Amino acid sequence: MTFYLLAIAPFYEYGFMRRALVAIIALALCAGPIGVLLMLRRMSLVGDSMSHAVLPGAAIGFIIAGGLSLPMMGAGALIAGLIVATLAGIVSRHTALKEDASFASFYLPSLALGVLLISVKGSNIDLLHVLFGSILSIDSQALYLIGSITSFSLILLAIIYRPLVVECFDPRFLRSVGAKNSLYHALFLLMVVLNLVAGFQTLGTLMAVGMMMLPAVIAQLWAKTLPKMICIATSVATLCGYIGLLISYHFNFSSGPTVVLTVFAVYLFSLIFAPAGIFYKHLMRRLPSSPMEKAK
Repeated sequence: MTFYLLAIAPFYEYGFMRRALVAIIALALCAGPIGVLLMLRRMSLVGDSMSHAVLPGAAIGFIIAGGLSLPMMGAGALIAGLIVATLAGIVSRHTALKEDASFASFYLPSLALGVLLISVKGSNIDLLHVLFGSILSIDSQALYLIGSITSFSLILLAIIYRPLVVECFDPRFLRSVGAKNSLYHALFLLMVVLNLVAGFQTLGTLMAVGMMMLPAVIAQLWAKTLPKMICIATSVATLCGYIGLLISYHFNFSSGPTVVLTVFAVYLFSLIFAPAGIFYKHLMRRLPSSPMEKAK
């Protein structure tokens, strides 16, 4: 099989593959930096919780539309995610529970409610589409929605980038200069919810957070500075999305899980061979650490 038939022909010959690739690239452009910031803010589990919390809204959108309507389900998922984020913030502010615990207490019943609603009003096939995505069925309308979310998120991220970075490393300094941490935190959660909605359109509610967090973890293994982490996370998400689509096409696999498993394969490689990985650290321990030891 030639390189053209293997890597280019599926996207050249089939419109659904081109639309899937554009959706993956749009998702990766914003999922990369947001995933890195989530990781640095120690909110990885919050991202996972939010990916489950959007399910009831998607289910209600499914019921209202009478089927798989991605714009309607996306709107419902956005509203549900914002409601859960607001309630979790209120609980963490007025009780002894921390934010991650309050999110965890909401996402489990949200997931259960969403599955219950879809299973009552739909079929098992509909439930699988919502949970694991249907990226190959992305149409132009869904592409416009995903592109709009990505554009808005990148613009908002550019505006509040510096306060978000300062809050990651020194939140007391941000408060000392009179900045409103809660406002930046709320805007950041809005971006997380929006991009999980975009991810839901492509990879499903259970897989969307994988494209956000796994590339961020990989980037931390390869880089030490924030700009490099963001570049690596975005590049890994884009490349793995492309490779995952090709694998799913040639082997007739489900696209969403294949993309996430491709990212996981890169994570396993990085875990061993990256500068912060197991093999490299083990090798550095065995090398002499000082000129005196080298002389010996």
